Amino acid sequence: MATTAAQQKVTTGTAIKTMLQIATPSTRQLQLISWGFTLDGVPGSAGQVELIQTDVAATVTAHVASGVQSLDPNAPPSLMTLSTTGTGYTASVEGTTAASRTFDVNLVPPTAGATDLNYVYQWMPDERPVVAVSKFLRVRCTFGAAVNLSCWVCFDE
Repeated sequence: MATTAAQQKVTTGTAIKTMLQIATPSTRQLQLISWGFTLDGVPGSAGQVELIQTDVAATVTAHVASGVQSLDPNAPPSLMTLSTTGTGYTASVEGTTAASRTFDVNLVPPTAGATDLNYVYQWMPDERPVVAVSKFLRVRCTFGAAVNLSCWVCFDE
């Protein structure tokens, strides 16, 4: 959540890395509305950014409750699981995923002008994917050369 400082960007590193993870509890699924990311420069090598559902958590820096913001200011707080193996960002350990579902993938070429450094995708109401209970939604990237990235996901609980 942006407060007196700007929203922070995080380095992608040079191996596969979960940049954002959202963990659904055993009592609630979520429906995706939109997602996106911004790179702060043209990457030095090709890469990709993907939005996937996995069955295993990455080890992340835990989000605080105020970091998961509702679209409706009158809605109750989010029920997404907040912990280092729940909802958080910038993974230090990826975990061993045995099953996944891919919702979107964006390939990023390493050529200035060949790609927009911002990506936003919004699903039509009838095609919005659902993340099942007790699963993990991840924004994950793979770049051969590190670049800074900010990302977000908009969902309905």
